[in-house]
Amino acid sequence: MEKLFRAHIEKIITLTDDEFKHVMSHFSFMNFKRRDFLIREGGRVRHAFWVMSGLLKLDYSDVSGKQHVVAFAMEDWWEGDYYAFFNQSPATMSLQALEDTQVLCMTLQDYNNLCMNLPKMTYFFLQKANRGHISSQQRILELISTNAKERYDKLLHRYPILFQRIPHTLIASYLGVTRETLSRLTTP
Repeated sequence: MEKLFRAHIEKIITLTDDEFKHVMSHFSFMNFKRRDFLIREGGRVRHAFWVMSGLLKLDYSDVSGKQHVVAFAMEDWWEGDYYAFFNQSPATMSLQALEDTQVLCMTLQDYNNLCMNLPKMTYFFLQKANRGHISSQQRILELISTNAKERYDKLLHRYPILFQRIPHTLIASYLGVTRETLSRLTTP
């Protein structure tokens, strides 16, 4: 577990053994079973999560109760309701395990302490945030400028493994189409 996390961090920064030990002291390990909620819409957001193993779904329910999948997170990805986490406000989204999942998690206090005491980690988190922001902008642009088939093809090209791990109804929601439309897209 620690080896995987250190490799993840060291894609961006280098840490000494003592620095890494300090980093790990700010994280907790948690296990979740399939269908468990890590965050419930309206609830308190205590942690941000790094996925060691498993698969998560971040979703939003609109006023009519319709579920919109905002993101998936698999191994080596970060996920959370960051608005609620950083503002310490009620969750606007839910985060649920689609498979048995193991995560490392940290509180906002741990995040702030880590950034204050180890500036390298501030740079690490800045790079992760920048990449996440870029990815979000690209997703928005794809939703408003491409058709369903193009969005499907791009997702399949980028993350083919998701199609083996996620029910088609959730993929359809992520792509902003109905299950029936997705079936037509996948039929040769």
